[in-house]
Amino acid sequence: MLKIGDCSLGPFPLLLAPMEDVSDPPFRAVCKEQGADLMYTEFISSEGLIRDAAKSIKKLEIYDYERPIGIQIFGDVIEVMREAAAIVERTEPTLLDINYGCPVKNVACKGAGAGILLDLPKMQAMAAEIVKQVSIPVTVKTRLGWDHQSIKILEVVQRLQDVGVQAVTIHGRTRQQMYKGEADWSYIAAVKADPNIHIPIFGNGDIDSPAKAIAYKNKYGVDGIMIGRASIGYPWIFREIKHYHETGKLLPPPTLAERIETVKKHLAHAIQWKGERLGILEMRRHYANYFKGLHGVKSYRASLVEALSYVAICDLLEEMMHTQQLNEMAEVSTFPH
Repeated sequence: MLKIGDCSLGPFPLLLAPMEDVSDPPFRAVCKEQGADLMYTEFISSEGLIRDAAKSIKKLEIYDYERPIGIQIFGDVIEVMREAAAIVERTEPTLLDINYGCPVKNVACKGAGAGILLDLPKMQAMAAEIVKQVSIPVTVKTRLGWDHQSIKILEVVQRLQDVGVQAVTIHGRTRQQMYKGEADWSYIAAVKADPNIHIPIFGNGDIDSPAKAIAYKNKYGVDGIMIGRASIGYPWIFREIKHYHETGKLLPPPTLAERIETVKKHLAHAIQWKGERLGILEMRRHYANYFKGLHGVKSYRASLVEALSYVAICDLLEEMMHTQQLNEMAEVSTFPH
């Protein structure tokens, strides 16, 4: 049974990655329902927190049904990060996560996110101050290095472990790669296999199917897996990986009815969290992913994006369901017996 602090996560936990403009409470709600064991908030600016910026403070909102949950912060100034950590702790998350992996230019090139991998002593000092500041477990999400010439991930993890960080998630790419190319998990495996590393090591990058998740678990020996992009519009990936891990068999993909039901739940949470207007606007980015690859729904996706009320969206979803049922009936009636 894997634990971080006093939090038990099961034998092989699946983590929902912190994703900007994605991992908000409405999305986390549907991922939790589908089996995510530990989830993280979107990353939150430490500068925004200490300045009481509305957008940053809003991201601190967590709910009991989401637990266990981690709040992730980023920044480049140690004192500011320490102050932000104190603010985070007051919201009582399960743990606090430090972002040492964001590759985006306006974060990394200012020395935050993956940018701090160019200054390992500062990285370690920042983590040490945050660990001393809070009583909850501190974890880190990071990348292999800035580029392939500066990969020092084993040293990174050793330094973090030395100052009390209790788990590390490693994305198998460098900052220079951004999200291109293939994630290299061999470096993650080397960290996990090192006899001096005793904290949990989670792998992240390119996991997009149950078979791949379990193959990587077996090949690279990680303690758990963090899922990011593959969960967008497809929270069922968590239950599918768990089922495959337990039985060796693949679950059938969600039906259109299941997808529609989950979209309704997601939308309802979004409206409850931000009000009808903002909830509907922010939900628009998810429709294409929820119905990706399904025959005959393209025209409905456009209509869903244009709809301006919860009732109108639900009516469109019901119409989509009815249209599919009619199409299936037509196919059955024309099939030769």
